Amino acid sequence: MVDLIKKAFYTGLGLAVLTKDKAEEMVREIAEQAKLSESEGKELVDSLMKQSDQARQDFQSKVDEAVQAVVKRMHLATRDELESLRAKVEELSAKVGPHGS
Repeated sequence: MVDLIKKAFYTGLGLAVLTKDKAEEMVREIAEQAKLSESEGKELVDSLMKQSDQARQDFQSKVDEAVQAVVKRMHLATRDELESLRAKVEELSAKVGPHGS
């Protein structure tokens, strides 16, 4: 029964955007309707929240990868590349001296 509830829950909701409070509220309602014990309900909430957190992390990783791919495709400099260039400019400026002579 709990597996069926989990599957329905995952199918009906985007775990990556589900807030903890909302998830707990929905699981409490489902637990009440399914007549789950308090420990079964708590176990269900804990399990779903762990999976929700993992889905959120997976989603963020995919977004990060997509952004990096776009930056690369557009030939934009990354923050690391800009910092590297800034350090080289400062190094060269120090070698040249304060007046550029």
